[in-house]
Amino acid sequence: MTVKDRIKALLEAHPVVLFMKGTPELPMCGFSQRAVDALRTAGATRLHAVNVMAEPEIRANLPRFSDWPTFPQLFINGELIGGADIVAELADAGELARIVAEAEAA
Repeated sequence: MTVKDRIKALLEAHPVVLFMKGTPELPMCGFSQRAVDALRTAGATRLHAVNVMAEPEIRANLPRFSDWPTFPQLFINGELIGGADIVAELADAGELARIVAEAEAA
């Protein structure tokens, strides 16, 4: 299975996927921490996190796959939402809770 196929399989298997540095319990950068905090505040219960520091092939290939250069990267229902700043903006606007609830209910 290619790295691209592994990424696609993760996105198909989980409604909410965060590719991040570290884990939700132990984020390895402030941006990843902000994204996890926003998702938890938004009520995400089915968050699937991928530690890109432990997955060098995904870390190297995801930016080309998503056309997004940095981490974290949040995908909901297989679509790239964005990085920490966009996740925070959606959370501040009240949109993240709605998007997450819809994805997790499906």
